Amino acid sequence: MPAARPFDDIRSLLGQMPKADEAARAAAREREGQLTKPAGSLGRLEEIAEWMASWQASARPHVDNPLVAVFAGNHGVVKQGVSAYPPSVTQAMVANFTAGGAAINQICKTFDISLKVYELALEQPTGDLTEEPALDEKACAATMAFGMEALAAEPDLLVLGEMGIGNTTPAAAIYHALYGGEAEDWVGRGAGVDDKGLERKADAVRAAVARHKQYLGDPLEILARLGGRETAAIAGAILAARLRRTPVLLDGFVVCSAAAVLHALDHTALDHCLAGHVSAERAHRNVLKLLGKTPLLDLGMRLGEGSGAALAVGVVKAAVACHNGMATFAEAGVAGKEE
Repeated sequence: MPAARPFDDIRSLLGQMPKADEAARAAAREREGQLTKPAGSLGRLEEIAEWMASWQASARPHVDNPLVAVFAGNHGVVKQGVSAYPPSVTQAMVANFTAGGAAINQICKTFDISLKVYELALEQPTGDLTEEPALDEKACAATMAFGMEALAAEPDLLVLGEMGIGNTTPAAAIYHALYGGEAEDWVGRGAGVDDKGLERKADAVRAAVARHKQYLGDPLEILARLGGRETAAIAGAILAARLRRTPVLLDGFVVCSAAAVLHALDHTALDHCLAGHVSAERAHRNVLKLLGKTPLLDLGMRLGEGSGAALAVGVVKAAVACHNGMATFAEAGVAGKEE
């Protein structure tokens, strides 16, 4: 019998993923039909309420303890000139989160969302994926397990974000490995590289996928070899949320690269996730189509930090508040639609 490998545990957990509670979804839909409004008039708010109900297994879903979890990591591929900023900015931004000075802090205050930031060995960048694996299997699986700790606070809605100078390059490499096409199809300007920097990003993505080509039939190998610590941790958090039946809001281009790995392993793995927004990072809109997700918001944002998805918490809160707080026709004494 072959010895167990670190990824075996991850594959086992994927096989244990619970499904949505369809009875709760149906009960929520029945209540929606009795509320004082024309049927379907709240559009996607009604869908969101039913989706929340199905994962919380309750006809009366709730958003009482939302959490934004931001994972921060550094990347060896930055030495290929793929970023407009040095890796030291990752640590500086983590300090800014802690001090309350970043955009995500203000959004979390506005919508009463808890924020937790996870530093992932910032002093030790991943391997340069154009020359070697970013992570080996053991380190990747361990980082996924660390990401699962985001569920320790038992949030009832999890928002995933990231911080990592250069991390749109590993994300683009993951997409290129999963979905094919040309390297140029997946790279964008990230935090603001110029035209030459964009060329270097495409070159790095192309070189990385070529170097690791023989291993890229396995999505978990793609995650390890081409991803980053924050990407692996986010994948772990998404999986842990599924096992706990916790609804998830995905942020932008980088977060969705972690989600795409799970989706490639099992096309139902993201059923408990909604796309909070579509990023201005060029390829993200196409990624969401490939994942089968329609974003809640489209505001031209490309900041990361979980910022777009955190904004979408306000939409989810409103959906749940309308679902739970509106009177039914009977309660309000309002005549229903005539047959």
